[in-house]
Amino acid sequence: MEDNFIKIHYELYPLSWLYGLGVCLRNKLFDWGWLRSKSFDVPVICVGNLAVGGTGKTPHTEYLIKLLLREKLHVATLSRGYKRKSKGYVLAAGDSNVREIGDEPYQIKNKFPGIRVAVDEDRCHGIGQLLKLDNPPVDVVLLDDAFQHRYVKAGLNILLTDYHRLLCEDALLPAGRLREPASGKNRAQIVIVTKCPETIKPIDFNIIAKRLRLFPYQQLYFSRFRYGTLTPLFPEKTDNRREGFSSLSRDEQVLLVTGIASPAPLVQEVKSHTPHVTLLAFDDHHDFSPKDLQMVEEQFLQWDEKKRLIITTEKDAARLLHHPALSEALKPYIYVLPIEIEFLQNQQHIFNQNIIGYVRKDSRNSSLPEK
Repeated sequence: MEDNFIKIHYELYPLSWLYGLGVCLRNKLFDWGWLRSKSFDVPVICVGNLAVGGTGKTPHTEYLIKLLLREKLHVATLSRGYKRKSKGYVLAAGDSNVREIGDEPYQIKNKFPGIRVAVDEDRCHGIGQLLKLDNPPVDVVLLDDAFQHRYVKAGLNILLTDYHRLLCEDALLPAGRLREPASGKNRAQIVIVTKCPETIKPIDFNIIAKRLRLFPYQQLYFSRFRYGTLTPLFPEKTDNRREGFSSLSRDEQVLLVTGIASPAPLVQEVKSHTPHVTLLAFDDHHDFSPKDLQMVEEQFLQWDEKKRLIITTEKDAARLLHHPALSEALKPYIYVLPIEIEFLQNQQHIFNQNIIGYVRKDSRNSSLPEK
């Protein structure tokens, strides 16, 4: 296996012990029924993780959306809308912006305008509001990053763990990055090891399966990122359209602007096409300031006009698209790199069947299409 990215701050273990005590007590209160979890009469699929930081929740959620839409289902997504400026329940509309619903819900609404995208800190209240909708009614709710939100009892829990930072090798906050003990994985029916490298060996699958120590009722899958075609963020400003990474020359300068939790795999991908990559990394969900964008411009304009471009992620593009401080001089050069996921070991068909089987079995709508 490749080297992992795990860094444990052992001097902080006493604080992690205290934090873990509180988390374990909270989980036990749910297990004992002192705190109540609410079920709903519609299929609810939760996509989450145990660790802070990026494990690929949004690409996996988008995969589920595409799968369910192919089955002619009416899909809704619900998240808290991290770093949004609004409060309470908000149902995204065509004119909703990032400040109102958050960057990831905005990204999903832009890519799938026909589905319901909602945000609410109180997931139970949010699901209740979604179930009041009609024309058409919601067939299935996808919860984004709600694995620790135990007030909702999801019918299917999908837990993601990064190949380079397996939950079984991590530690609780603040020594590590786990929000709760690794035993929390036992609540998941499906575990997906994400961000697997192309060089993963057959023996690695068995090694990881043994390390995770899953129960017989749990299914284990492996996925990796698949990068799409570079797309101009401002197509009306761009004359030179690019056809993926193949259009990059080895002497081209790339400024990689990211506000995501784990930019390392993206940097590695871009560097496989040109060695001249400069990373400007900001915090996850970073709200770009005018000073930040000025720094981007100053760095970028130093380079040869004919051999330079800016690459960013879809999530960052959502925050840049309507930013009032973004220079007109930069807009023709900004490209967005979409990320999709693909399953390894020919697991895609099995995964798809399990998802569709759960939705049909638990649906309140007896007329769901069969195939």
